[in-house]
This record gives sequence, structure tokens and C-alpha cells, in this order.
Amino acid sequence: MSKVIVVGGGAAGMMAAIAAAENGNEVHLFEKNEKLGKKLFITGKGRCNITNACDMEDLMKQIVSNPRFLYSAFHTFDNMAVMDFFERIGLEIKTERGMRVFPQSDHSSDVIKVLQRYMEQLGVQINLNAEVKNIIAKEGCFKHIICGSKNEKITADACIVATGGLSYQSTGSTGDGYRFAKQLGHTVTKLSPSLVALNITEDFAPRLMGLTLKNVELKLLQGKKVLYSDMGEMLFTHFGISGPLVLSASSYTAEEVLKGKELPTVQVDLKPALTEEMLDARLLSDFEEAKNKSFKNSLDKLLPQRMIEVIVELSGIDPDKKVNAISKEERKALGYLLKHLTMHVSGLRDYKEAVITKGGISVKEIVPSTMESKLISGLYFAGEVLDVDAMTGGFNLQIAWSTGYAAGSSIY
Repeated sequence: MSKVIVVGGGAAGMMAAIAAAENGNEVHLFEKNEKLGKKLFITGKGRCNITNACDMEDLMKQIVSNPRFLYSAFHTFDNMAVMDFFERIGLEIKTERGMRVFPQSDHSSDVIKVLQRYMEQLGVQINLNAEVKNIIAKEGCFKHIICGSKNEKITADACIVATGGLSYQSTGSTGDGYRFAKQLGHTVTKLSPSLVALNITEDFAPRLMGLTLKNVELKLLQGKKVLYSDMGEMLFTHFGISGPLVLSASSYTAEEVLKGKELPTVQVDLKPALTEEMLDARLLSDFEEAKNKSFKNSLDKLLPQRMIEVIVELSGIDPDKKVNAISKEERKALGYLLKHLTMHVSGLRDYKEAVITKGGISVKEIVPSTMESKLISGLYFAGEVLDVDAMTGGFNLQIAWSTGYAAGSSIY
């Protein structure tokens, strides 16, 4: 039996504490907030998208940074194991559209409650309002932590760092883990907000604020190269664009930012179900029906009302031009615009709005099967503090559960 310290009471930290305690270890969890799981509480809009019930192949495809590193952790404690675990400790779960898994109650607080209750049953000593100031190692081995306002020295055999990233700093994610890692000789890769809304340069976004577009296709382009493409939902805001498609695209935008490349462009197909030929035929039909109307009054059946004025402006066609006077070239150009609405990204929103942090402790310095540091024996890292991240849909929490379990279960 070992004495194990877990720094951080979020998803990865709680799972690490549980796995270590199930192995018969004496576990002490330190959380600087007044309660556990503050970020977990707000995930999934307060519903907590626990994981995703897709198969392993699809799960791996959703990992954006360093998927190979996670292969061992995922196979040891995969999404099905996570679902079984939560049901075993008393949480009823359900699977929704996109294979997203939620608590039956739709309350993230229930996820936190069952985890806390199970930790208490296992004898985990939970220390709240207990900020770890420093982690000390000597001669390549973990020794102790410095904790609290009195700088108390607490020794242990092993320490698992699960302090999160920089996103949602109000929940306590203030980059402590990166600081600890650097001080102990670890490399921390460049950091960026991710799964976050995008600022765009076009002035029509604020005019469309609040408008949601459903069943559109969004592409993120670096020149002619497609960085990301998917169909779904997006939203216009006072600063640019947001919504599920945009959050996912932001992960690849952040990648380009970290590489020092130019910011990519966003291209939206407003009518992805129609080929350009089919759309042209549709426009012909609509124009025939509205041939005596002005152009600005002819698109009601094709577009949301609020979108019409913007598309009319971007088309370059005189808004008052009679539909029967619109040329074939103008109609074709309009069709092209509807399938290639282009916006230029001027930046990512900041950490306070980001779901996760991209970048982190270099996985080259971590043993993938145990999450132990290759530099400091007895020191482990789990969750968002690592340089691993994924798309939306429960995949980032799966990373937290799997890496937390790998760290905790490897300690005896």
C-alpha cells in the first residue's frame, strides 16, 4: 500500500483518486476550491456529457492532439468501461443523438455526487480549500507537496497532478499544473484556447447575432487545404460565429495559430443537400414564381428572413432589380455564394470562453500506460494538463476518465 496525493478535484483527479483507492492505497485529494468538480458542473450546459458511446475506431478519430499516446489508456478504461463504472456506483445514464452519454437526470451535479460518495466509501480523504503551492522532487523522485496558507509539507509515495488547463479560470483552472511541471523539468508545449467561438472580420456577423443555421456544412480552409469539414449547426454572435460546428473547427484553428501560420478562412454551404446544378434549378423555379418581384423579395422560400438582406448585399445584385431581369451569370454567382459563404477568422475567443486548453505537458515525457513522468518517479499527470485534446461530444471527458484511471490504477 502506498500513500498517494492527488492534486485537483475535477474529473481526472476524482477518477485517479478512485482508481488508486480501489487498489488499496491511502489516498489524499487536494482541491483548492470550496467544492469538487466546479468545471464538471458546467460541462454540457450543466448536463455533463460524460462520454460518447461510439466504437473505439470512431473514438480515436475524435482525438485531435496525440491520439496514439491515448491508445493504451483508452483500451484499459474505454468509454464502455466508463459507462459501466457510473452505473455501478449508482448513476443512471442515457445515450442521446450523436451517441452522447448524459446522466438520466440531466444534472451534472448528480455525476459529482456519485463520484464524491464513492470516494468517501473508499476512504479517500478529501481536502477542500486546500491549494497546493508546490511539488518537490529530489534526485529524480517525488518527495512531498507544499500546501495551504501555512505552507504545510505533506509527504507521500506518489503524486498525481490533475489540475486542468487554463479554460474557465473561474473554476480554478489557472495553469498550476503547467507551473509544477516546468519547475520539475518537464516541457510544456504552446498553449491556446480551444473548442471556442471564433472572431471574424466580416461586419455582417453582428447584424445576424442570434441567428442559428441548422443543417449547414462548414469547412475550415488554409488556402485550398481543408483542415476541417462537417455538417451541423452554427450560430452568429456579436463578434463572429459559434455553435457546435464552430467549436470543433476552432480546435484546428488553434493548431494553425500554435504553428504560427496564417489564420484560416471559414466557408459555409447553406444548402449542402443540393448540388450546384440542383440549386440552380431551384433558383430558376423560385425566380419563375417570383418573376415580377424585386430580387430582395424573392428569397423567402430559400433562406431565413434575417439572412436575406446579407445575401442580397453580398451577391452584388441590385436589391430592387426585377427577378425576370436577373441574368444567368448573376443567378449562377448567387448559387455559388449560397454554397461558398466565406468568412475570415481574425482570432479565437479567450480562455474564459474556451471549453478546453490545447497544448500542455509534452506526452513524450509521460509513460502512456501509467501516466507516470519519465523524468520524476512517483509523479503522474492526468487530464487536460496533458498535451491531448479532442472534439466536442464527450470525448474530452473520456480523456480525463481514462488518463485519471491509468494513473491511479498503476499505483500499488
